[in-house]
Formats: sequence, structure tokens, C-alpha cells
Amino acid sequence: MIMNLKNFFKKDSSYNKEILLLHDEKRNGCFIYFNNIQDFAKKAIEMGKNDPRKIIFSLKMGFALFFVSLLIFWKEPFPDIAQFSIWAILTVLIMFEFTIGGTLIKGFNRGLGTFCAGMLAFIFVQLALWAGEWERVVCVVSIFIVAFIGSYLKLYPTMAPYEYGYRVFILTYCILIMAGNRTGGYNVAILTRLALIALGACICLIINIGICPIWAGEDLHRLVVKNFMDLATSLEGCIDGYLNCVECDEAINHSEYNGYKSVIESTSREQTLLGFAIWEPPHGRYKMHKNPWRDFVKLSSELRHCAFMVMALHGCIQSKIQAPPEKRKVFQNELKIVGIDAAKVLRELGTKLEKMEALNSHETILKEVHETAQYLQKKIDQKSYLLVNSKNWEIGKPNIIKNLDDSSNENFPLDFQSLSETAIDIRSLHTNWPQYAKDQLVTKSTLFKKQNQWPSCLSLLDGEKIDTIDEIETYLSASALSLATFASLLIEFVARLQNVVDCFEELSQRAEFKEAISV
Repeated sequence: MIMNLKNFFKKDSSYNKEILLLHDEKRNGCFIYFNNIQDFAKKAIEMGKNDPRKIIFSLKMGFALFFVSLLIFWKEPFPDIAQFSIWAILTVLIMFEFTIGGTLIKGFNRGLGTFCAGMLAFIFVQLALWAGEWERVVCVVSIFIVAFIGSYLKLYPTMAPYEYGYRVFILTYCILIMAGNRTGGYNVAILTRLALIALGACICLIINIGICPIWAGEDLHRLVVKNFMDLATSLEGCIDGYLNCVECDEAINHSEYNGYKSVIESTSREQTLLGFAIWEPPHGRYKMHKNPWRDFVKLSSELRHCAFMVMALHGCIQSKIQAPPEKRKVFQNELKIVGIDAAKVLRELGTKLEKMEALNSHETILKEVHETAQYLQKKIDQKSYLLVNSKNWEIGKPNIIKNLDDSSNENFPLDFQSLSETAIDIRSLHTNWPQYAKDQLVTKSTLFKKQNQWPSCLSLLDGEKIDTIDEIETYLSASALSLATFASLLIEFVARLQNVVDCFEELSQRAEFKEAISV
């Protein structure tokens, strides 16, 4: 008896523990669910603060549906309006887009599709009425024909922008034919629905354009300006990071270096905004007769070619083969000045684009950056012995090949010297180079702490240290060439700026930018 009581209390206590655990799990689940809702609410509020236009758009949508829904209470005259008011409501829901251009293109597609469907419905209705007993057969066959033709034509490549119009065309035709067949009054059904669709479209356009309009062209303008500023910041960040020998992980995650990504990834958004902007009428600062939006996208495309160079510069920071810091310091001033001047050009173009101001005809915007790029090129020419393994140079050797086509005459004295040879005594470099290379590899772990350099101190291959002179020289040559790669990419970036300036001037003429005020 006592044992049974003990077992009973043991079972009861274990049962209570299970219940408590279940309650704790439920409590934790409710707490997580509540936190998710709270986070969602915070993000929604933050979205409205960052872009108040989204709140305005939602309010306009509410007003439009409010006015259209009043048709439900319509009684006299035309009592059918209340019955078919859903057509006006659906039109507002479908047409009302965030931007004016989006609303207009949706309205055009819906209007054209509805009009064509209404005309065809009138034609096939007359045929169905003449067919007498075959009326239903004519209706069904006409739906098949219209659906086939509409579905086939919307697959044509140039018809892609009007794909929504074809869907509306097929849907409207089917509903008009079926509704007319059910009620027996084809003409009344078609005219009533067409009138309600037109009414819904008018309310949508009046409210969306009349109350705080949101223009896709302005969004496209701001996006291109932002691309200029982001690329300038990214260029400066990449050059500073390379000269300061930042670590690879920091270069990957730091937003200052990754600004070029937003420029490269903006292509799809630009094309979407362009598709909306070309439908918008002249407005505000864009009252010019010629449509400039394609030129905005063209300018951004040329800027994207410069962004590819910045992406390559960023790749040099992440590279496993790195030049020693002491070699970078030799070109530090020139690299930094070129980067500052190039970023200055980008920011100046971005500022003028934002203000819609043309370039000063008396002043060349690229003059300074071209001069600094030339100084950098001359410095590379003078110090090129730091970027290659000079032991393998043909310069200074007693015998070289005079003519590759003439194998009989092989001995030929060199009659000229390069700028690099005149700056240094190469013969003295030949005698000291192996020991210098080995010393550099031994001591480079202390000189280059911020960034990993390839090969690491006497890198391991198959478990053995690299200590042969040839291998050491190969690795040092590769690391030095990485500096030459970085410098050549920067010079190529400067060269590509000319195309950006040319596109900007073309845009300024087409969009009738105001003349620059000379101080």
C-alpha cells in the first residue's frame, strides 16, 4: 500500500513537471511571436519616416477607393451602376501605382485592352444574334479565338510592355460575353462596364496627379546623382584602404569600399524607372520638349564602366598577392592625389547634375586629374625597377638579339637607356638582389602586419619552406606587379572619365541645363 502511494506521488510530480515545461514553451512561443510583431511595427514606422511619400501614396489610394465605393449606394437614375460598381473599384486597384508614370502606363494598357475587347464584343454579339439557335456556340468559339490571338501576340518580343493590356483584353472580353449572355442584354452590359471602367480610371488619375504627385523621372534623376556620390566615396575608400594596407575581411564588409556595388546593381531599377518616366508629361524642372530620361540612363551606363574599375581596385585589396608597404609608400602621394582629383570630378558632376547646371565652357573639368595621372605615369616610369625583377632585364647585358627575324646576327649593343635605367645603377642591383630579396621575405612579417601578403613568410609548399633564390624572386616579382596593376587600373579609371563627361555634356544640351555661374 505504501509503495503504491509512493508511485502515485512520483507519477503525479513527473506529470506536473511536464505541464510546467509545456507552459514554459507556450510562454516562450508567445513572447517570440510578440517580439516579431513589435519588430515588424518598428520597421514599418521607420519605413514611413525614411520615405514619407509611401504614407502619402497610401492615403491617396484610400481616398480613391473611398470615392469609388460611393457608387455602391447609387440608385437613380441607372440602377445598374450600383450592381456593376465593382468594375470601377477593380480599375482603381489595378491602375493606382506609386509613380505617375506607372499609373499612366497601367491606365493606357487597361484602357486600350478594354476598348478593343468592347469593340470585338459588339461584333461577335451581332454575329451571335444572327446565328439564332447557334448563339451559344458562336460565343464560346469567339472566346477561344480571342484568347488564342491575344495569348500569342503578347509573346512577341516588342509587345512585352503591353503584356498587361493583353491580359485585360482577354479578361474583359470573356466577362462581357458571359454577362451579356446571362442577362440577355449584351449592349447594356458592355456599355455599363465600359463607362464604369472609364470613371474609375478618371478618379484614379485625378487623385494621383492632383495630390502630391510622385514622378518616376525625379526618382531616376536622384538615383543617377546618388550613383556619382557613391562611386566617388568608394574610389577614395579603396585607395586609402590600399595605401593603409587594410585587412581583407575589413575591405569586404566596410560600406566605404563597397559603394561601387550600388552603382553596378542599379541597372534594373534604372530600366524600371525609365519605363515609367517616358510616359510622364513635362513637369517641374523637366518642362523641356525633348525627353531626357534615356540620356540619364546612358550617363549612368558610362558611369558604370568606371565602377567596374573601382571594383577591380577593390579586388586588389582582397588579393592574396600583395605589394610590400615600403613599395606602396614610393607611389603613395601620386596615387592619393589622383584618387582625390578623380573623386572631385565625380562629385562636381553629381552636384551639377542635381542642380541641372551645365559645365563651364571656359574651364576643363578633367584638366587637374589628367595632369596628376600623367605625374603618376611618369613616377611609374622612373621607378619601374621597383615593379619588376630587374635581374632579368635585357638592359645592361652585353649581347641581345638585334632582330628577331634575322637569326644570323645576334650580337648587338644597346644604343639607348630607359628612364628607369638612368635613375639607378642596375649593375649594382644585380649583385645585391638575391640577398635583398631573401631579407625582404624574412622581415616582411613585421613590416606588413595589417594585410596578409602572398607568399607568407617563406611560404610552405608540400610542407617545405621556400628558400631558393628563383622562387623568392618569382614571389617578389608577383607582389611588385600587383602594385603596378593597382596603379594602371587607376589610370584607366581616369581615362574612362572622359566618356562620362561627354555624356554629361550631351545630356545638358538635350535637357536644356542652365548655364554655369562663373565666379
